[in-house]
Amino acid sequence: MSEAGLPRRRTARRGAVLAAGLVLSTVALAGCGGDDGQGGGAPSPPAAAAPGSVTTAPDGVQEVTIETPAGYVFSPDAFTVAPGRVRLTVVNTDEQMVHNFRFTPGAGPAEIEEQIPLLQAGESSTIEFEVSEAGDYPFDCSFHIQLGQVGTMTVAG
Repeated sequence: MSEAGLPRRRTARRGAVLAAGLVLSTVALAGCGGDDGQGGGAPSPPAAAAPGSVTTAPDGVQEVTIETPAGYVFSPDAFTVAPGRVRLTVVNTDEQMVHNFRFTPGAGPAEIEEQIPLLQAGESSTIEFEVSEAGDYPFDCSFHIQLGQVGTMTVAG
């Protein structure tokens, strides 16, 4: 082996060691995210529930969120709640169309009068109501009912 090959190997090894050190430093620093040294940093906010998931709020009200993406659909188009108070949020995730939300008049075991009259793209609105009778409560976007933008809330009792 010639003397000329030796410095090249040392340089290559030194470069590899430096690269490995940089990677380890980056990983170590990434784990340090914002600790102010006083311990117990700010708690992370709870993860948002997936659309259609029914959760119970601290006040005991069942909460559910549905979306109106492109394609004249509700996502999800079906969810189930227990009898009691329900807080329903509709988020218009369609980038162009307006949508509304109502429980289809005369179609469920009992009337639910609350509705969301109009949501522009990107807007959301929440209604709260009480359900006591078990069964299927159809809902729709009255602007796009002919295009199949319908769904069902089931009250399981």
